[in-house]
Amino acid sequence: MKKVLSLILAALMLASALAGCTTLAKTETGDYDKGAIIDMYLTTEVFNFDPQQSITDDAMLKYMSLMFEGLTSLDENGKWKKAGMKSYKVDKDAEGEYIILVTLNANRWSDGRSVQAADYVYSWKRIMEPDAACEAASLLYDIKNARAIKRGDATIDDLGVAAVDTYTLEIQFEQKIDLDQFFENCSSIALVPLREDVITRYRADDGTDQWAMKTTNIVTNGPFSPKEMAMGTVIRLERSSYYYLDPDKEEILDKYVIPYRLLNNYSAGNAEAQLLALTSAQSFYDGELPLSARAQYASSAVVTDMMAAHTYVFNTTNPLFSKPEVRRALSMAIDRQTVANLVTFAKPATGYIPYKVFDTTSGTSFRDAGGALLSTTADVAGAKSLLSSAGVTSGSFTLTVRNNEVDLAIADYVKDVWTGLGFNVTVEAVKGRANSDDPVITNDNFQKIYDEGSFDVIAIDMTMLSPDAFGALSQFAVEFSGNGVDMDSDNYDLYGHITGYVNEDYNALIDSAFAEKDRSARASLLHEAEKKLLEDMPVCPIIFLQDAYLYTTELSGIKSTYYGTRDFKKTQLKDYMTWKARTETTEEQAEAAAEAADAAGGN
Repeated sequence: MKKVLSLILAALMLASALAGCTTLAKTETGDYDKGAIIDMYLTTEVFNFDPQQSITDDAMLKYMSLMFEGLTSLDENGKWKKAGMKSYKVDKDAEGEYIILVTLNANRWSDGRSVQAADYVYSWKRIMEPDAACEAASLLYDIKNARAIKRGDATIDDLGVAAVDTYTLEIQFEQKIDLDQFFENCSSIALVPLREDVITRYRADDGTDQWAMKTTNIVTNGPFSPKEMAMGTVIRLERSSYYYLDPDKEEILDKYVIPYRLLNNYSAGNAEAQLLALTSAQSFYDGELPLSARAQYASSAVVTDMMAAHTYVFNTTNPLFSKPEVRRALSMAIDRQTVANLVTFAKPATGYIPYKVFDTTSGTSFRDAGGALLSTTADVAGAKSLLSSAGVTSGSFTLTVRNNEVDLAIADYVKDVWTGLGFNVTVEAVKGRANSDDPVITNDNFQKIYDEGSFDVIAIDMTMLSPDAFGALSQFAVEFSGNGVDMDSDNYDLYGHITGYVNEDYNALIDSAFAEKDRSARASLLHEAEKKLLEDMPVCPIIFLQDAYLYTTELSGIKSTYYGTRDFKKTQLKDYMTWKARTETTEEQAEAAAEAADAAGGN
């Protein structure tokens, strides 16, 4: 009898505890509901969810930060803090090499399997494979044998990372390193763990990885996981059922993540319609305000700086852009303040590295320390004079951009400017495509064009890999580009940056910066490298990006990361059951309409 009473008392205490610490409402059956469905317009559409390819698109970064989690993260002040890492200790092996042993937190992937040390090992080795291309490679170059592997002088099995046991990651270094700097780098979305079994299972016959292009293939270790991707209609994220929840305990679903679903609705077809939905209480969050409304909402929007620059990348192997003078002239003719005003939520780029990137330690700004290297106003006369001295006063080329409102508006402005210099410029807007027999996204043409270097000039959102300027600047040095080795060449030639840019003086500066372990001295070398890069101008930074969003009073608990992305883990929707009933009714109506349309088409 006492045992029965104890069980009853324990059950009552559990029910009381759940009721006291959950945001979930109860359904008519007495069970707890799953949580709020938040209708929103997070950002422009994304067609690939591979975090190691997120450097060229700020929209992609916004999704990745919701779906994946690395060893560390950055707080609002840029200080690194533990995320996937529970603890670490420093050790040395018999040969005196510097080692850290990282113990992982108990987390699980969205399919229920535990996040393991082997997942980090696989992810980092995937970046370091000598025939792989990933700009994030230099973030790992402090690891034993990393550089040798990337240039083809050692095998991938020589990389100094290993899974000591299921939840312990061993990282070997060839010398003592700045641990704070390394753990800052570990906050990069490019260094999150990945699942080898999933990626290899969905590898196409041509060797390309298809796992990150269909929701049925993707597993994530972050708070949310994609459940639906329908081009032009919706990207639906749902709370991971396993994110830090203990499988041996009966824990509430919203213990770590409050919203059940983030419904990113594109079916209205444009940003103006999404804004209208927000102001008419049919949506709760808008993170991609239409250009036409930005001035109107500039004072009421929440604006955060991103560590990203909208950048034009030149193909320097194109004879038209082979001379630095030509590239500098094209840059000089652009009025960056005009572009920033056009975009509203942006600052004119005064260098390659944005303001939030550290100079030495968190709290310092590389941009402030380096000053303005680019003019924010146009010098058309100077541009024409420079072109004349270079012997290039005309030519035809294509400017490739993503098919979204902001990129196209900037491209139209720049096209007019460059046309005024005597060039014939064609703007090509590229978007993802859908397989003819599958409505789910299967490819990203823009990324393919960029990766293959099959462009004249291409517009990207150059997102900083980490808060350290080295990662962004080093990729223009051949040994640090991350683009691997030509395994078919006799000398195993290194591939340089996608621009084709090669400068021995620049290579030497980056090599010296890598060897220098004093942060102040290293920062001085990196400032020299940035000056050299912008003198040669293989890339043309135009604006530093900002993220701006509006939200209704029904929402609370929205946070921003240091990278300028959103954190919705603790976001609450007031009286969410009422809104949920409306949303579910709308979804049922949409499904019925789709079924009716299919039936009509069949007849």
